[in-house]
Amino acid sequence: MPFVARNLHGVVVSLHLEPTPQTQEFLPDDHPDVEAFVGRKPQPAHPEGERFQALDADFVRVLEDVIDLLIARNVIRITDLPPEAQQKLFSRKSFRDSRNRNSLKLFDPAALDAVTQLPPLGAGSSTATAGLDVIDTDFHDDLGR
Repeated sequence: MPFVARNLHGVVVSLHLEPTPQTQEFLPDDHPDVEAFVGRKPQPAHPEGERFQALDADFVRVLEDVIDLLIARNVIRITDLPPEAQQKLFSRKSFRDSRNRNSLKLFDPAALDAVTQLPPLGAGSSTATAGLDVIDTDFHDDLGR
């Protein structure tokens, strides 16, 4: 718990363990002026602040997905955005893509499209598979099965 010296503008310029003639003011370690002096980021004053930060992070993800959708549907082009926004989007997309490369793939999107776009029953489907969704994943174990 430090004793602080301030400049003429009231900004903390030094911290001391013991009081001196110039450092009579005592502040707790978690005081915002002490934290600013030592370079710590101020913590949210309330638990609601932490919750709000989490909501902000979630909302940023939603906005990123909306921008991706608008670009995919040719409503906007990436070049319509300011260069700073393009850079941030590319950085986030690159980061997300690198994380997703190592993630577990639960299904093949191409196989899912094949199932959802099967011809209607009776249009060339055999009776053996009628009513069944058959997906060939091209998976074979080490025994060739």
